[in-house]
This record gives sequence, structure tokens and C-alpha cells, in this order.
Amino acid sequence: MSRYTSHVGPDDELGDRARDVRRTVFIEEQGVSEAEEMDGNDADATHVLLTADGDSVGTARVRFVDDRTAKIERVAVVQSHRGGGLGRRLMTLAERRARESGATTAKLHGQVAVVEFYETLGYEVVGEQFEDAGIPHRTMVKSLD
Repeated sequence: MSRYTSHVGPDDELGDRARDVRRTVFIEEQGVSEAEEMDGNDADATHVLLTADGDSVGTARVRFVDDRTAKIERVAVVQSHRGGGLGRRLMTLAERRARESGATTAKLHGQVAVVEFYETLGYEVVGEQFEDAGIPHRTMVKSLD
């Protein structure tokens, strides 16, 4: 069984490894274009990375959209490590970092296929369904107070 290690830090420390996971999940697996996935916002984000025996297997990033709202983005777990609670662990780490940085609200754009997962974490759908990179999404929010 793999042993998972959590890492939280800036783009210059974790960005390349986080982008490797996102490239595997979003570009190769889901067909998102490189231009859409690599959106230029990584330098302004805090990255959360999970490794298993040294290999990068999951990631998320946290960016502030205003003084009190953190947007959790690019949540991804490589296929071979799904189903073991890593998505929940990534979200817990991302929310913790957001709170520590002063956020009172977390926001995300969840793919419709995983809205129920985010609902189990306390997120609520707001607004209408929309498409991002050709994939249906919903905006979701959660109080971090």
C-alpha cells in the first residue's frame, strides 16, 4: 500500500509537479487543451500536492479572488489512486490553507460529474450550469467560518 505525503507551498516549489498531475488528468485523460489548463494563474496560487512513494498523485491549488474568498481549483487525482479518499484529503488541505490565509469562504467550479463529492464536503451549488473547457461545471461555495 502506498504511503501518501502532503506538500503545501508556492509555485516555485511545487508548481512543476502539480502541473504534471494536471497534465495527466485534465489534458491527457479529459482532453482539455494545454492552453486552457495552463492558464497563467499558477504563480499567484498556493499548490497542494500529494505524493505516493515519491510520485506525484494528486493536486489542487488555492487562489484568493478577494480578501476573504479563496477559490480552490485544479483538483485532480491520477486514475490509479482514485477512490481512496485523496480528493477529500486535498480539499481538507486546501481549505486549511485558505483559512490560515484569512479566507472565510471557499469557492470552486466543480465538474458536474463530481458535484455530489463536493456536496459531501459541505459545498452548495450556486448559479446555473456552465461549460469550461467543454466540460459542464457548477459554481459551488462553502463557509469556512
